[in-house]
Amino acid sequence: MEKKNQQHQQQDIKKAIRKTYGKIALQENTNESGASSCCGPTCCSGENVAAGSPTQVAAVVGYETGELESVPQASILGVGCGAPVKFADLQKGETVVDLGSGAGIDVFLSAKKVGPQGRSIGIDMTDEMLERARRNAKEGGYTNVDFRKGDIEEAIPVDANFADVVISNCVINLTTDKVKAFKEINRILKSGGRLVISDLVSDGKTPPPKESIDLERWSSCIDGALTKDDYIESIRKAGFQNVSVLEERTYLEEDAAEAGGRKIVSIVVKAVK
Repeated sequence: MEKKNQQHQQQDIKKAIRKTYGKIALQENTNESGASSCCGPTCCSGENVAAGSPTQVAAVVGYETGELESVPQASILGVGCGAPVKFADLQKGETVVDLGSGAGIDVFLSAKKVGPQGRSIGIDMTDEMLERARRNAKEGGYTNVDFRKGDIEEAIPVDANFADVVISNCVINLTTDKVKAFKEINRILKSGGRLVISDLVSDGKTPPPKESIDLERWSSCIDGALTKDDYIESIRKAGFQNVSVLEERTYLEEDAAEAGGRKIVSIVVKAVK
């Protein structure tokens, strides 16, 4: 019975995530009107940019102005917590897979870096995001990108030993089984391949127990966040080596009464298969 309840809970979380990000994808004039920042509607208040445009939010979390100007503007949704491409050291001819690719910003940035001989593949489980990303790719004339529908916990739709690099921006924390997701990443990477991920973790304090999951807070990258130590251990359990934190900064300080006084921290992690 417990396993069945857990499965129902996981499905409820995924439905909530699809609904949340499906709505964001359908916002046509996000740069003018201002989209939900960070991973969702409540997440970026610690940076005091929740009311900013997606371009402003993207700049705050690490994207360079020139980068933002070089990609389709409709791919900038302001829903990340970092800029993983900046740390990925992408080379011409490499194959990159972006997990939770949204409207495609990191896919397009990667495509420019790997060049025509390389490939940049985005994976997302939200139909509306995939439709928007594919439209952006077509309008931008990209020939070395691909967007595929997939659940990164279950089966990433990429062959084993295929990718040189896997990137992700504030998405792994949305999964319910981080080790399973990292094992899938390990499967699709070539030997010696690397993952570079921007994500949110907590500072180590345990929040008060809850009778039920708050789907909005999970979709906003808060309730699904592991402690930093547990997050890194999940990567190691999946078979990765040389796990290192390249960047770390406080992202959100939660109310002590509601969340045990946790700090949510933005990190960039690199590891090698």
